[in-house]
Amino acid sequence: MNILFYNETDKQIGDNTKVLIEKAVIESLKTHKIEIPVEVSVTITDNNHIKELNNEYRGRDTETDVLSFPMIDEGKILSDVDLSKYKINEYELPIGDIVISYEKAEEQAKEYGHSLERELAFLTVHSMLHLIGYDHMMPEEEKEMFSMQEIILKKMGLSREANHV
Repeated sequence: MNILFYNETDKQIGDNTKVLIEKAVIESLKTHKIEIPVEVSVTITDNNHIKELNNEYRGRDTETDVLSFPMIDEGKILSDVDLSKYKINEYELPIGDIVISYEKAEEQAKEYGHSLERELAFLTVHSMLHLIGYDHMMPEEEKEMFSMQEIILKKMGLSREANHV
């Protein structure tokens, strides 16, 4: 597995944060039994840049916490897709890009009363689930996706119950 990590902020993103994001990516894949080597790009940015991306790609002129850009979208979960047809090299299969607003993560951690680490893990897992094939446009999809988020975060020791202040 290869995680390409980019920091577009003026904040120092420590190794512990990178390890946490990596664990969220790995646990999301492991939970879905996706065992082939994949590549995921994770960019940490600020509210201004994520607002620009949100406007450009979603037509929403507002900041958001996380954006997901899946490279494989067959309308089903990746573990149900023949991924061999997407393999473009012998190393990793690129499955998509994650863009997280560090500023928004800080704001939301404070608002929800939990740690920044828990919020960053949550946003990474949420985005990974989009890359894996989940969505939350319909109520039943939302229920399934949000349940899966909690399962993965609980495996990481970061469930809401364990981290509520």
